[in-house]
Amino acid sequence: MSAPFYVSPEQWLADKAEYARKGIARGKPIVALEYDSGVVLMAENRSASLRKIHEIYDRIAFGGVGKLDEYENLRKAGVRYADMRGYSFSRDDVSGKGLANEYSTVLGSIFTREAKALEVEILIVEVHDRDAIFYQIRFDGSMIDREHYAAIGGDDETLTGMLQDGWRQDMSLKDALSLGSQTLIDVNGGEESGSLDENSLEVAILDRSRTGRCFKRLAAPEIAGLIG
Repeated sequence: MSAPFYVSPEQWLADKAEYARKGIARGKPIVALEYDSGVVLMAENRSASLRKIHEIYDRIAFGGVGKLDEYENLRKAGVRYADMRGYSFSRDDVSGKGLANEYSTVLGSIFTREAKALEVEILIVEVHDRDAIFYQIRFDGSMIDREHYAAIGGDDETLTGMLQDGWRQDMSLKDALSLGSQTLIDVNGGEESGSLDENSLEVAILDRSRTGRCFKRLAAPEIAGLIG
């Protein structure tokens, strides 16, 4: 009788992490940054119907990079979690931190226990009256919270560095959209890779000046007016 094939736990986890990173790298990144009235989230998306950026709850947005069906299932689960918590307790009890913790637990459990890791990276953004918080949750359940700006997908550290260099306090929506779109162009190889226009950008905002639901998806004419 032959001995069973053995793989060390370290190698098993390393192989799964490499597999997940390759899947995520095939997707287009998402950048999000704070402006004077809220947060703008944007990504390159040339599909007329598929979306990478969504509303989760009144003041919370969701962004997903990687395998569409996997982050779409996670988005739906997040909506159910937020609705149930808001209905059972209070709408004020639904927070971005609580939602991010739930995603971190689920992704971490799948990564360590299942044979295949999810090929997804998630961004949760929550706006408050005076600030905003960004939560990045990776395929292995690890989580980073940031202020003012964040990026997921691809080389997120390079993207974050570009946003850090260009971001400033109280910038307008137009300036924030310009910085975000230029960052997406630069990370893909600069102007040689082509420009991004209103038909190739998916843009949504969390506008803290709105009462109730802060999420708004910008249509192509609105994007065109802002990016000139």
